[in-house]
This record gives sequence, C-alpha cells and structure tokens, in this order.
Amino acid sequence: MVDARRPAGRPGPRADTRQGSRPDTRPGPAARGKVDPARLAALDVLKAVRVDQAYTNLVLPAVLRHHGLTGRDAAFVTELASGTIRRRGTYDAILAACVDRPLSKVEAKVLDALRLGAHQLLSMRVPTHAAISTTVDLVRAKVSSGAAGFANAVLRRVAEQELDDWIGRVAPDPRVAPVRYASIAYSHPQWVVEELRNAVGWTELHDLLAADNEPPRVTLVARPGRATREELPGEPTPWSPYGVVLEGGDPAGVPAVAEGRAGVQDEGSQLVAMALAAAPVEGDDSTWLDLCAGPGGKAALLAALAGRRGARLVAGERQPHRARLVARSLAGADGVLGIVAADGTSPPWAPGTFDRILVDAPCTGLGALRRRPEARWRRKADDLLSLVLLQRSLVGSALDLVRPGGVVLYATCSPVLAETEGVVKSVLQTHPDATLEDATTLLPGVPNCAGPTPGTVQLWPHRHGTDAMFMALFRKG
Repeated sequence: MVDARRPAGRPGPRADTRQGSRPDTRPGPAARGKVDPARLAALDVLKAVRVDQAYTNLVLPAVLRHHGLTGRDAAFVTELASGTIRRRGTYDAILAACVDRPLSKVEAKVLDALRLGAHQLLSMRVPTHAAISTTVDLVRAKVSSGAAGFANAVLRRVAEQELDDWIGRVAPDPRVAPVRYASIAYSHPQWVVEELRNAVGWTELHDLLAADNEPPRVTLVARPGRATREELPGEPTPWSPYGVVLEGGDPAGVPAVAEGRAGVQDEGSQLVAMALAAAPVEGDDSTWLDLCAGPGGKAALLAALAGRRGARLVAGERQPHRARLVARSLAGADGVLGIVAADGTSPPWAPGTFDRILVDAPCTGLGALRRRPEARWRRKADDLLSLVLLQRSLVGSALDLVRPGGVVLYATCSPVLAETEGVVKSVLQTHPDATLEDATTLLPGVPNCAGPTPGTVQLWPHRHGTDAMFMALFRKG
C-alpha cells in the first residue's frame, strides 16, 4: 500500500504533471503488447549486478547483444542502467518517502524497476508518461498486475517533484549533518564520503562526488609502434600523447581497436604506464614486469613502450582467467617476454630479475566510480584492512624482484589515504633499501597532481577528467 500523503512542494514543470492531471500510464506504440526492449535490457543489467555480482561495464555488451540493441537504443540502455546504479542511494531515499513500508520489504525485481523509473523521471529527458507507463508495463510483465499498480502509484508520487526538490526534502540539513547530506545528495555510502573527504578535503568534496556521478567519456589509446593517435576518431587527450576521447559510437567499430592495435583505456591509466616508462634508470633496462597485469590494458601499453626501446615485458597475473585476458590484450605486441599466471606475493622469479616493475595493486576502486558504478555499493569499509595488507605485500615482493638501481611504481585506482599515503609510509619503514622518488616530475604537463605524500601523484576526476589514479615511485638502493 502506498502512503497517501502528498509530498511538500509543487509539481515540476513537466507538461503531463499539471495540477489535477493524471499521467498517462497506457503503453505507448512501441510497448503495446510487449515490454519495451530497452527497459527490459536495463532491468536485466540491474538483476545481473544484484544477483550475480556482475560488473556493469562487462555485462552490458552481452545484454545488448541478447536483446539486439545498437546505436541510440544501446546508448539509452547504458545510461539508464549505469545511471540508475550510480544514483541508487538518492533514489532509494526518495522511494522510501513514497512507500509506506521499508524498501527491504519491496520485492527486489519491483525495486529494480522503481529505480529505473526514478532515474528516467528525475535525471533523464524522458517524458513523465513514457517513464511511468514503460516501467509499469515492465513490472506487469516480469512480476504481476498487482505489483504494476503499486509501481504506478509510487512513480506518480516520484514525478510530483524535481530531483533537487526531493533532495531538499529527504536529505538532512547540510550544516547539521554534512556527511549524511552528501551521502544522499550524491549517492555515495557514508563511509565512502568520509574517506573521500579525508583525501580531498571539504572544499573540493562536492565537486568530486558530482564528478563520480557523471557518465565517463570513452577514451582510446593508440599503442605505440602499432597504431597512431591520428588514425583514431576523437579529440586528443590533454596529457597522454597516445589517447583520444571517442566522439561517439561503439569502440569495437574502430578498426585499430578491432585489430588490437589500440584499446579502450582511461587517460589516467595511460599516464601510469607512461610514468613507469619515463622513470630514469641507469644501466641495463631490458626487462620489465607488470606484477598484477589483469585485465591487461596497462600491460599492453607498457609492452608497446618497452618494445620501442628493445626491452621486453613480463606480465604476471594471479588468476588464470584474468591471465587469459592479458594474453588477449598482448596478442601481436612485440615487447612481450612472457605471460605468467602467478601470485605476486609469492612470485616465481629470482630476486633482482627486473629493471622496472609496475604494481597496479588490487584496491577499493573508489577512484573509478564513474566507470564502475556498482563498486560504491559492493565495497565495504571492512575491505580496507585486507586490501592494504595485500598492497604492502605486493610492493614488498616487487622491491625484492627489482635490481639495485631499478624502480617500482606503485599505483592504485583509489585516493583512500590508507591505500596511498599509508602504504607508502609502511613500505618505507619496512624496506630501508627503498627510497621514494619524485613521481610528479614524470608527468610534467599534468597540473595540480601532487599526492598526499610529497613526491607522489594523485589524479582526480573533477580536476583532470581521469580516474583517481595514485602513483608512488620507489627506487631500490
């Protein structure tokens, strides 16, 4: 049963939410007799993420193929599913105000559909009648007529106010409870808000949280020696000489991408590979290692950079299925010495084997919330300790494997201080033969990128338009 109380505030400016009018909940021409395939595809993505612990960006292509959706329909599904997952926290707070029971008591399939409807009503340019009617049809087809009536009533209430008005109603006063306000307004768990505030400070926090909710740009990388940036469609990236921002369309339709000579890669990840390659090393510089190479994007760029110097890259990855992804990314590359399924904390190589090592360590992933919208809901504060212990162990292994005078670049896609500054301090305390080099000099054109520890690098979505990559360069004495 839906709470009959009318929310405060006036209806938004949509044409079909006039005072006294009733939204048209009849199926439109495309939906009569069947569920709209785009909405059904989006619902399938939400279910896969919820039930199968799938990753949104990985499951989307398969779902689109299954439903035969391309072009504008595929783009609509991508925004509908990804945007709904990003803004789930905000929508749940709004839906909770429209329902007379805890959301935990609402059937999961119905709640998924309500979130899709809320995203269309509050954050997409979908007419009110279309957003409501297609969602109601979806619930009727996947659940029951009774559930469809429930969804209709709830979404009619959601449509009575605009997003900002709803946030003003369901979020606390930001002056009284600033973390709780930010959590609801920007759809981040409170512990994530607190960690990001500690990393970036209050002044930039809201800009960072807002950037996390923006759909990410698709960035391509031309792998040196195999492709040039000029043959890729799009606008050149500002700091990586190998990247472009794709103007639109499916990256797989770009010939260089289809042939493996280029790939999809955030500019921040490109800068990580460039930083390791740019670090000065005296003497032999022939053997490089990517210790945690899966799924292979950074390894592919490193192999290309190594190959141009006559060096070779070894790619290590603990999980065999991810090692196979690395092999696919490195297919056809010249600068590859081998791909090994190995645990980086117990590596099979002899000490002092390598001249350069990348440790792109497993982390919370809170620097890539634009691209991995489910990560904010899947990760827990309790994950931090085990991840930090693993990160320290991996860097320690890398320092054993690198030769004296060689370098280890520690990188994480997280700005959380325990995973950045904390790991650096621990490594320096436990490895007296390691010194911290100034990594900011490796990226001279990138502004305002100083990390929490002097000499480290921290990129940000709201400053640089990249994932929040952290980098620290260690040299073995």
